[in-house]
Order: sequence, then C-alpha cells, then structure tokens
Amino acid sequence: MWDFIAQERTDILYNSYQHVLLVVQCVALATVIAFFLAVLVTRVSRLEGAANAISAIGLTLPSFALLGLLLPVLGIGPGPSVAAVTFYAVLPILRNAVVGLQGVDATLVESARGMGMNSVATLLRVQLPLAWPVILAGIRTSTQMSMGVAAIAAIVLGPGLGSYIYSGLEQIGSANALYSALVGTVGVVLLALVLDALLQLVGRVTTSKGIRVS
Repeated sequence: MWDFIAQERTDILYNSYQHVLLVVQCVALATVIAFFLAVLVTRVSRLEGAANAISAIGLTLPSFALLGLLLPVLGIGPGPSVAAVTFYAVLPILRNAVVGLQGVDATLVESARGMGMNSVATLLRVQLPLAWPVILAGIRTSTQMSMGVAAIAAIVLGPGLGSYIYSGLEQIGSANALYSALVGTVGVVLLALVLDALLQLVGRVTTSKGIRVS
C-alpha cells in the first residue's frame, strides 16, 4: 500500500488538488445561485412549494443518470462534471437559505426599513447575517455531498480522485487494484473532513457572536 502511494504520490496530490478545486468552485457557484433563488422564493411565496418539490426530486435523481443525460449535451470531461456537481450542490443550500431567510424576525426587517434601508441593504445587512448560520449548514452539507458526486463524475473523465476508484474496480484482481480503490475512497473522505473543518472555521469567523450557537 505505502509503496503504491509513494510511487503515485505526484499524481495523487495533483488529483486531490483537482478534486478539491472542482468541489470548491462548484459549491461557490451553487451558493450564489441558491441564494438568489432563495431570495426570489421568499419574495414570491407561491414559489416555495415548487422550490421544495424541485429540491426533493433533485436529491432522489441518481448521479449516474444525470451524468448520462448531460453527456450528449456537454460531452466527456470537466463540463458534465461541473454541471452535475453544481446541480446537486444547489439543492441543500437552497432549502436552508429559504428556511434561514424566512426565519428572520419580521419586526427586525421592518425596523431596518424604518431606519431608511432599502430592500438590498436590508437583505445584506440584516437578513443575510441572521440567516447565515442556517445557510452555512446547508453549504457544509452540500460540500460533503459534492465530494462524493465529484468522485462519481470520474465516469465521464472528470477530474479528481474518482479515477482511482474506477481504475481499481476495473482492474479488480490485479496487484494494485485494491490499493487504487482505497487511495481514491480514503482520499475523498479525508478531503471532505478537511473542507468541513475549514467551513466550521469560516462559520466561527463570519457569524456574529450574538447568534453563534457554539
């Protein structure tokens, strides 16, 4: 095992970097998309049911099936990987963002407007800071889920550690098949834990002490 890691260390480090980069970029894009959708949903209440239904249906859609649907449109490579990871990343963030924004006390919003704040200022200076812990919880869930989806995206030659998993499964019975699969699997788990720890740190830094749980 250690001989395999030593032999492949350069490729392992590069693929780990690619895996993290794919997930971070997709989750960042998904956060922006989900936040704007959540603002729209909270402004137009009749859209809430549709948003919840889309989130529920989207989370039950197998990633293999989605990648298969994207192949004819985006081809093989990073394109379908980015689209699939971003799609799944949006769903938990959207749900939490809607809940977080709706949970802000209406009297605080009215007070902000009474002080002369416009809708954008109220959203950014009052609603977003108060809803941020709930939104961040959605981002953490999304990041963990995206790590696994990014690994599956290797089936369409996407970047990341998933290539080691598929290589090991395809070559089962060969000398390094098990080691390859283990490197990919354990690597994804370790990277997920590191990213979650970093997001916890981000939460402590960006959350007001007055609403911080711990």
